[in-house]
Amino acid sequence: MTMFDIKLFRKSFKKTRVNSIEKNHFFIAGCDEVGRGPLAGPVVAACVSLHFEEYQEKEIKLLLKEWSIFGINDSKKLTSEKRQQIISDLPIKSPLAANQIYTHHYSKNMSLKILIKEIPPQTIDVINILNASMLAMKEAATLSCDFVNHGLVLIDGNRKFSNESITVDLMPIISGDEKSLLIGLASVVAKEYRDELMKKYCSQFPGYHWSSNAGYGTKKHREAIAALGVTELHRKTFGGVKEFYEERG
Repeated sequence: MTMFDIKLFRKSFKKTRVNSIEKNHFFIAGCDEVGRGPLAGPVVAACVSLHFEEYQEKEIKLLLKEWSIFGINDSKKLTSEKRQQIISDLPIKSPLAANQIYTHHYSKNMSLKILIKEIPPQTIDVINILNASMLAMKEAATLSCDFVNHGLVLIDGNRKFSNESITVDLMPIISGDEKSLLIGLASVVAKEYRDELMKKYCSQFPGYHWSSNAGYGTKKHREAIAALGVTELHRKTFGGVKEFYEERG
């Protein structure tokens, strides 16, 4: 994963030298989302970005080598304990929250930013889950990265989000959370935040087992919908929810 990111850093820097007004200032970011499949809860995206005053490959390699030791990967392949350990190994020590930019300055030259964005079920029902997922990643990237400066945004998957008013390069990468440390870390942050959020919602809406299923359509969750009905956090256009919502009004 480290060399994959290094190649992209070099590519971004070469374009910066040609296109950027501030020749030495650029960023590279990774975006990923979690929660497309659940019957309840928001879809959540995270953007993890590194910002530079000048390109110092030795410094970048040392940081990515450190990150590679953490075991960053597709968050679905990691236990919750492993995801929590990865997050605690980062210099961002505050509890994770949406719409808050976490910033750490590794040096005068290099800083890390992390931002989480969630799109609620009501919006998912209006614009559909694919558009909601892309919107979450777009908003996370837009809010955490300075698009006035040149940069490269890596997006997990095979699609770019809409690029109106976005002047930076967008690069979709299939299985990006397994190839790029930046996307992998975004995946870890987004999933751990969403899982913890669904545990909190579980106490507000008992009986749906969200603390263990994170809103996915498990047998117990579907049985709870049939017995208890649909909540404000359920996605009312999703199969497994829609039938009961329409039946009971």
